[in-house]
Amino acid sequence: MKRCFAVAVYAFVISMIVIGAALLLGVASGPAFAQTRTESVFNGHRIIIPESSIPRAGRHHTNYFFVDSDVPSPSGPPAGVETPGSLACVYQLVTGPAGCPIATSTNLPTGGWGAIAIVDAGDYPTAAADLAAFSSYYGLPAANFAVKYSGKKPPVYSDWEVEEALDIEWAHAMAPKAKLFLVESVQVNTDPTWGAVQYAAKLVAKNGGGVVSMSWGDPEVKKELNWDKYFTTPGVVYFAASGDSGIGVSIYPGASPNVVSVGGTYFSRDGNGNFVNEVYYSGGGGGDISPYEPIPTYQSGIAGMVGTHRGYPDVAADFCCAGVYLNGAWYAVGGTSWASPTFAGIVNAAGNKQQSSQDELTWIYGELANPAEYQADFNDITQGDARCVPGWDLCTGVGSPRTYAGK
Repeated sequence: MKRCFAVAVYAFVISMIVIGAALLLGVASGPAFAQTRTESVFNGHRIIIPESSIPRAGRHHTNYFFVDSDVPSPSGPPAGVETPGSLACVYQLVTGPAGCPIATSTNLPTGGWGAIAIVDAGDYPTAAADLAAFSSYYGLPAANFAVKYSGKKPPVYSDWEVEEALDIEWAHAMAPKAKLFLVESVQVNTDPTWGAVQYAAKLVAKNGGGVVSMSWGDPEVKKELNWDKYFTTPGVVYFAASGDSGIGVSIYPGASPNVVSVGGTYFSRDGNGNFVNEVYYSGGGGGDISPYEPIPTYQSGIAGMVGTHRGYPDVAADFCCAGVYLNGAWYAVGGTSWASPTFAGIVNAAGNKQQSSQDELTWIYGELANPAEYQADFNDITQGDARCVPGWDLCTGVGSPRTYAGK
């Protein structure tokens, strides 16, 4: 199966050429990222994990990674990355060609209502310009977009700029008619701050309701039980990344019963670029049973699997690989940091206007009681790990979206 784009060696050579061209011609070379990096291999590709996605004590971390190279491509998205049209085609949000090939899946989502607020840390000076360029490239309408601060204007954190670009671009791609806010927080012990989350929710509520997406997280701690109240603004449904560290690594706020936790899958494609299947990757797309959060009512139907505590993720979406436009250049990016704003945008565009995460999750888990409805509304992911079983599981929750129904 071919996945994402060229093999690592080819990408490295091209990256070196791009760097040289950028230096000689003055082409944008991207932000000056933090130096700390770790690498692994995923499906034959280099996975480059930025400093912001490496867990550190006393802070929240992002949940994204670069694929094959963190060197920008100034001429266009790296070959093989999913587009708004190809993702929407696979998830049957639009009518598309057979096989949903990336190159010819050009029909785009057109929905959206109320507001979407993205909560991240650090200032992103080129946010509006980058979002406009991303939208123009893919043929999306111009975004109704605003940057807000939850307090004073924060400094720029270079690695977080990628997170912010990923979040706003793909939330807009899935729900282009929604009002879109980027709420920037200063990094502190809980970064972004819970104050930023509350401010984001107020913005959403004041604009008719909608969703908040948080692609960051931190290992669970007992005092999180005191934080669950920050995800209860009426008219707002909250989403969070489940993490990229595999099953058995707990992460908050995705663990909160007041948040829809979004796990990760990946699309396999054949040599012609046609979609083949969607599977779970056992090394990423985290899931766990919370050691602290009691089982919520909406999970009573899976009590035999989770026992007396909250299990997650609840749902999942593709987490490799997305085209991201930042500061005049393109990157290939993956992670549940992509899955969360994508799923949040899909739910917003579905237009069912749930009044809380509890309402949204009650509806989603209710699908499991009606097998025909569940199979029509979700892709049940059963490949990629022995723990991926029919129905809900710790790999991908109830699965990935199929149409707007049941969302």
